[in-house]
Amino acid sequence: MKNLLLILTLLLTTLSAQTVQEKKANFISIVAPAVEDIYKELDAQYKNIKANIKNPEYSQKIANLKKTYKATSDAELLMALKPHPRSIAIAQAAMESAWATSRFFRDATNIFGVWSFNKNEPRIAAGQKRGKKTIWLKKYSDVKDSIRDYYKTLARSHAFKEFRALKMKTDNPHELVKKLDRYSEMGSKYGKELSSMIRYNKFYKYDK
Repeated sequence: MKNLLLILTLLLTTLSAQTVQEKKANFISIVAPAVEDIYKELDAQYKNIKANIKNPEYSQKIANLKKTYKATSDAELLMALKPHPRSIAIAQAAMESAWATSRFFRDATNIFGVWSFNKNEPRIAAGQKRGKKTIWLKKYSDVKDSIRDYYKTLARSHAFKEFRALKMKTDNPHELVKKLDRYSEMGSKYGKELSSMIRYNKFYKYDK
C-alpha cells in the first residue's frame, strides 16, 4: 500500500509539467484498473443476489441490502446492484477530476466531486461557497474507496432512478448518460459531454 501511495504521489506532483496526453495516460493508469476491480466486485455481488433473490437463506442479506440501497422491492434492489458500464465511470472521473488534477482529487482522493452532508465523516471544504454556505466534499482513503462510493451514490439516489431502470434494458453508455443530467448543474449538456468524452477517448473499449 505504501508503494502504491508513493507512486500515486509522484504521478500527481509531476502532472503540472506534463502534456495533455501524458496527463491522460497517468489518469488512465490510476483510474481504469481501479474501476475494473470495483466493477468486477459489484457485478459478482449482483449476479449472486440475482441468482438467490428467492433463496430463504439469503433473506436477511437481501433485507440488509434493501435498507442500504433504499430499495422497496426485489426489482429495485437488482436495479441498484447492477453496475453500470465502466466507460461511464471513467468518463465521469475524467470530467469531474479534470483528469486527476483537481484539488478534490489531490487533497481528498475524491474523483467524482461527491458532496458530504455529514460533519462526522472525513471531508474537505470546497474552494467556493454558495452564498454564505460552505460546500463540503467527501475525503476518501484511496481511489477504490472513491469509486465504490460513487457507484453506491448512483445506485441509491432518487435522482438517478431512471438511470437505474434504463441500465436493466441496455448497456449502451451513450443512451445511459442521457439519464445523468441531474448529476451536474450542466443539466442535459452533461450527458452530451460524457458521450463525446467516451467516444473521443475510446473509453468504450473498457466495456468489452
